Amino acid sequence: MSSPHPTTPVADIIPRPAAVTRWERMRNRRVGWLVECIAEAMGTFLYTFAGAGATAAFVLGNILKISGLGSLLQVGIAYAVGIALALTVCVAISEGHFNPGFTIHAVVMRGFPIGKALRLIVAQIFGSYIACLLVYVQYKQLIHAAIDVLKANGTYESVMFTPNGPGGIFGFYVTEGANLGYVVLNEFVCDFILGICIFGVLEPSNHFATPTTMPWLIALAYGVVVWGFAPVGVAANAARDLGGRFAALTLFGREASGGNYAAIAALTNIPAILLAGLVHDFVFMDSSRAINPEWHQLVASTEANAVRRAGGEPPSPSSGSVRSDGGEKKLEMSA
Repeated sequence: MSSPHPTTPVADIIPRPAAVTRWERMRNRRVGWLVECIAEAMGTFLYTFAGAGATAAFVLGNILKISGLGSLLQVGIAYAVGIALALTVCVAISEGHFNPGFTIHAVVMRGFPIGKALRLIVAQIFGSYIACLLVYVQYKQLIHAAIDVLKANGTYESVMFTPNGPGGIFGFYVTEGANLGYVVLNEFVCDFILGICIFGVLEPSNHFATPTTMPWLIALAYGVVVWGFAPVGVAANAARDLGGRFAALTLFGREASGGNYAAIAALTNIPAILLAGLVHDFVFMDSSRAINPEWHQLVASTEANAVRRAGGEPPSPSSGSVRSDGGEKKLEMSA
C-alpha cells in the first residue's frame, strides 16, 4: 500500500460518521474564525498552565519550606514542554501565533488581516487568563497557607507581589529596587533572540529544522531564556503577561498591578519581535534557496486544507498540488 499524499484528507484513511462530517463542513464554512480563536486560546492556555503550575510549586515550596517541591530548572522545562504541546496540538488549526508580537509582525510584514489579528490577540490573552485562574483554584489551599505565613512573618508587603511571592505565580514582577533600565534591556535582548531563533526555525529553506522538530526547537529557545534570564525579569510574551496580570488583579486586587514594570513586560516583546523579523528577512533569509521537502509537504497540505474549508476541491495527488514557486508561503508559528 502506497503512502498517502500530503493533500489526502483524513476521511479517506479514517472514515468519519456522516453527522460529524456535516458538522465539520458547517463549522469550517461558518465559524472557522471562532475555531481559530479557540485554538489560539488553547495554545496560550497549555503553556501558561504548564509554566504557572511549575512556578506555583517552586514559589509555594520556598515559602512553606517544603523541600524539593520545585526549582527554576523545573519551571523552564515546564514552559518549554507547554510551548511544544501548544504548537503540536493547535498549530494545525490556527497558524500558531500564541503571542501578540508574532501576530502584529504578521500584520506588518505579511499582510495579515487586522481584524483577524485583533481577534487572535484577545483569544491569546484569554487563554492565559483562564489558565492562571485554574491554577489558582488547584493551588488555592497552599496559596492561602503561604499568604498566612508571609503575614505572620511580616513580609507580606515586601514579598507578595514579587517573583518569589504568591502573586508572582500569575503575574510577572521584578524584585524591589530593581533597575528598570536593565530590566528593559534584558527583556528586549531575550525577546529579540527568541524571535531570531523562531524565525530561523520556521524558515522553509532550513534543512536543519523541520515541521517535526520545530515545536521542540522553539521550546528549547524559551527554556534557555527562562533558565538564564528569568531572575532579572522576563515576560517573553505579551499574552502570557497580560493574561496573568489580569488574573492577579482579579484574585488580589489593584495591588497586583505591577507598577511601571507592567508596561515593560507587556510591550517590550512587540518591538523586539518586529526587529527580529526584519533582521531575519533582510540578513538571514534567501528566497533563492531550495525549500526543505518536509516544509514542502506541509505547505501543500495547508493549502489543500484551506481550499476544502472554502468549499472547493484541491488538486488531485496525481496532478501534483505543490506550488511551482517553491512554496514560499510562510507559516507564522511561534509561542
